[in-house]
Amino acid sequence: MSSLHRLEIKLLLALKDKEVLNFSELGNITNLPQASIAKGAFWLSSKGLAEIKEKGRNFVRLGPLGSTFLKNGFPERMLLKFIISHKGEAKLTQIQKLSGIEGGEIDAAVGWASRKKWVKITRISGEIVLKAEKEPELGPDEKLIQSISEGQVFRDCIPQNLEQGIQLLRYRPNAIILGREAEKDLVLTEEGVKTAQRIKEIEEVSQLTPDLIKSGKWRSVKLRKYDVTAPAAEVWPGKEQPYLQFLNDMKAKLVSLGFKEMEGSLVEASFFNCDALYMPQDHPAREIHDMYFVKNPKYADLSAYKSFLGKVKKAHENGGNTGSKGWRYDYSTQEAKRLILRSQGTASSARMLMNKNLEIPSKYFSIARCYRPDVVDKTHLVEFNQIEGIVVGESLTFRDLLGVLEKFAVEIAKADKVRFRPDYFPFTEPSVELAAYKEGLGWMEFGGAGMFRPEMTAPLGINVPVIAWGLGVDRLFMTKAKINDIRQLFTQDLEWLRRKELM
Repeated sequence: MSSLHRLEIKLLLALKDKEVLNFSELGNITNLPQASIAKGAFWLSSKGLAEIKEKGRNFVRLGPLGSTFLKNGFPERMLLKFIISHKGEAKLTQIQKLSGIEGGEIDAAVGWASRKKWVKITRISGEIVLKAEKEPELGPDEKLIQSISEGQVFRDCIPQNLEQGIQLLRYRPNAIILGREAEKDLVLTEEGVKTAQRIKEIEEVSQLTPDLIKSGKWRSVKLRKYDVTAPAAEVWPGKEQPYLQFLNDMKAKLVSLGFKEMEGSLVEASFFNCDALYMPQDHPAREIHDMYFVKNPKYADLSAYKSFLGKVKKAHENGGNTGSKGWRYDYSTQEAKRLILRSQGTASSARMLMNKNLEIPSKYFSIARCYRPDVVDKTHLVEFNQIEGIVVGESLTFRDLLGVLEKFAVEIAKADKVRFRPDYFPFTEPSVELAAYKEGLGWMEFGGAGMFRPEMTAPLGINVPVIAWGLGVDRLFMTKAKINDIRQLFTQDLEWLRRKELM
């Protein structure tokens, strides 16, 4: 028996005659905390001396509204007493002024009193009058509130005649709380029964104190032995949420490569999100099914960008000084002021190109939260992150852009293969779509990129090439982490969060 821990011995002795006890009963018998009982039970189970069996029990306890009912009484009961005290008849206006029932509870009190057939509602001379003859006994809902007043009660312990009370109170939000609690039994195995019959409790000392040493008692006491091979409960240290860690690491890597971070706004003017990107105001991507429009306020103040607004207007209408014919329509400055939730990270690039602190040559990035109405599935959410980047400088070519995109896919997403195919965006020419392949996940589209076209850069005062990309950061992480459902990125599944390795 020397291999048995003190906790195991205590539990075996408690089970010696019963053979089956739940953890609560074991706590009452041994005076051990539940954490110690769980630990000892786990050890006994690993040695084949006991089994842990779980069972669930439904419970009922008072909610905030139920506690108010317990303290003050049900409002319909208070209403009934008031009517009876006024000779069995009272006007609704009179009840509202004199009954003491709070204004917000009057309607509920009248409704429930009528539902329980305690009162009769009539109209006399245009006024609502409530009548009642006598005060009935406590109903099942009132009796239930009283019966569970001292705490949690299991459903199987509630008398059958009070079950109707549960059904009534379920219609009253926060009156009662229904739930299910797991209960654990510790059951001795055949070997455990034999072991329990042979052992006796031994008082052990777990810590060698100065008093034991000074008095010499350390020679006679039994020191507890520690079994370093005994199974222990798993401990989960604190760590960054995996996706957040990925975003922070990516930001650090870009900064180390000489990129500077751009800033933007979640609520954005259409001017930055669309117009400055040479997206015509009648473009399908600017419809209600592709953007979230802000109700109040509806419009932004663009007075600080008046000069840019005028040049962008000309580029849209006739090409301005860009060498283009433009989109050939009447540009609306009011539509440019329309506020939306940012639908693409490229809005941050437009802002940066107008920034007086823009450096040439330079490299900029932003991790932008974007919003689009969409059907939520394993690859789409209504809100998502984009990694937006631009490089501004002389002699930049499309080949430079492809090199940057491939670096992203291989170094950051750990993709096995990369492929490019032609694409179209109003603000880039040429344009390209990046897709990457990961063993076990297949091919996944990451986003678009291209060279900003003169119709976009010239109105903003930029006369050098600009390469740009906007990639789905969520999908980059999915590829790296081998996740095939985008909803997993924002999960509250503790088991997955605990076991997900640091990347």
